[in-house]
Amino acid sequence: MRERIDIDIKVPNQTRYLSLIGKIGEDVARTIKRFDGDREKLAYNVNVVLTEAMANAILHANRDTLDPEVHVRISVLNRVLTIEVFDQGQGFDIDALPAHNPDSCHESGRGIYIMRSLMDRISYKKSKNGYVLVMVKSLSS
Repeated sequence: MRERIDIDIKVPNQTRYLSLIGKIGEDVARTIKRFDGDREKLAYNVNVVLTEAMANAILHANRDTLDPEVHVRISVLNRVLTIEVFDQGQGFDIDALPAHNPDSCHESGRGIYIMRSLMDRISYKKSKNGYVLVMVKSLSS
């Protein structure tokens, strides 16, 4: 039996929506039927990566955009959780950021490091109206 969840949300480009979107991600993680792991850990991790990704979009990508918004899509298909955060910025080279823990004195790249640590794969690529950060987590044991 296939399990399919699709959540599609657009919010204004304001940090006050970070906790709301993080909470929605937590709730999705808690409702996944075909997951045998630690649901609370998964829910916490989803909240963290969503909050980090949205903060990056709000504070960096969308800062010079007229009438910006953040678009988030959370989906589960079979045993794969995919989180997409769309922005309207100019993009950046995600592979240029260090894959290891950045020096604690540098703020830049820390969120990407956290996302890489908690998810199985992340990528950042061109989308129709800007860029999309795609984060994937396998729910199989």
